[in-house]
Amino acid sequence: MLEVMEEKDTYISNFARFEREPANPARAWLQRIRKAGIARFSALGFPTVHDEEWRNTNVSAIAKVPFASVAERGEPCVRPALKSLEGVSAKTLKEFTFHTSNNIQLVFVNGRFCKEFSNTNALPAGVKAGSLAAALNTEGNLVETHLGKYAEFENHAFVALNTAFIEDGAFIHIAKGTVVEAPIHLMFVSTELCEASVAYPRNLILAESDSKAAIVESYIGLGAGSNTYLTNTVTELVAGKNAVVEHYKLQRESIDAFHVATLQIHQDRGSNVTSFSIALGGALVRNEVNAVLDGENCECTLNGLYVLNHEQLVDNHTLIDHAKPHCASHELYKGVLDGKSRGVFNGRILVRPDAQKTDAKQTNKTLLLSEDSQINTQPQLKIYADDVKCTHGATIGQLDKDAIFYLRSRGIGENDARGILTFAFANDVVSRIKCAPVKAVLEDIVASVLRLPHTAEKCPRI
Repeated sequence: MLEVMEEKDTYISNFARFEREPANPARAWLQRIRKAGIARFSALGFPTVHDEEWRNTNVSAIAKVPFASVAERGEPCVRPALKSLEGVSAKTLKEFTFHTSNNIQLVFVNGRFCKEFSNTNALPAGVKAGSLAAALNTEGNLVETHLGKYAEFENHAFVALNTAFIEDGAFIHIAKGTVVEAPIHLMFVSTELCEASVAYPRNLILAESDSKAAIVESYIGLGAGSNTYLTNTVTELVAGKNAVVEHYKLQRESIDAFHVATLQIHQDRGSNVTSFSIALGGALVRNEVNAVLDGENCECTLNGLYVLNHEQLVDNHTLIDHAKPHCASHELYKGVLDGKSRGVFNGRILVRPDAQKTDAKQTNKTLLLSEDSQINTQPQLKIYADDVKCTHGATIGQLDKDAIFYLRSRGIGENDARGILTFAFANDVVSRIKCAPVKAVLEDIVASVLRLPHTAEKCPRI
């Protein structure tokens, strides 16, 4: 018990230093949110395996490290290959950028906006995209209306902690009827620091009625060798009436990093939101995606892919809340596990009493490439309406020996045959991406992680 108290006290002390700035009457509402967040974290503490929602994921490795903000830890370690701003340069970011003629990119280094490497010149009229810290000054009323209103922290310690330390992140506002042709890329970069550090990106995405946009969140770890840090991020995405939003998250943290993320989606009548979560890096990763369909005729799609090796752990928790009638949801999560890695999938579909004519489908498929890899999967349906069509299912297996034999009989070596089949399994998720630049990049990334050439068009769907 004493150890648990000490773990909480570290963050409470950090918050006391964080709140030293003079009170700003215009931001009294923000200070109230922050204080409510730290009070709730103090009451909850870090979750344990005794908590039902965390019984398959032990976060003691996070709790025992005294993470502090970059400002408290001082300057990063400077290495010969990383000499520019906090280890970041245009050259180091090039391989993580979408190479389009109308590139829109917001870069955040260790949780803070970096204008030097950002590019918003191609933003159309009616779109505001930049730093949340700046938006608190320029768009105060709009931010106050929405920030913290969707991602609840009453029973979520990490969301409470993020809320307590709200400072910066991405702010995107898409005006009514505006169409953004190019994807908006939010790039969150963690550099190699001398001591363990934590970043709390807080993102607010507002798509007004009849708007359309694609948004990409990338989480990247730079630096060679061991780099222990924590990214605790929360994104609130609000889709207005008939808005169409594609959201993509690509997580490539350092192999020793911790990543805890919550994406909270709120949909109004007739809106269509598609979210893809691709998890490749990190030692311990927890992704929560929650969607509330709060208007009739909404459609929501949640797709995910996690490719793990060594002793990685990735935990995907999803919740689709059908709050209103005549809505549809689709969900497909796939995992490829090798080495001693472990995956967790907990997907819930909630159909409320008034949500008649709901059509929901959920699927989780896992491919185990080694005897030591494990998956804990738990698809769930909670239905309180009687006129619905809901299905869910989970499959766990290994590569089909007959398929391997078939490819080998065509002159393909065993390793290549296994690789082609693995890529086909994983690419089933990536191939569903509609945004062409994002799809092309992710296909190459997945092929690279699986040590394959780009072979998407040659691989069958499994």
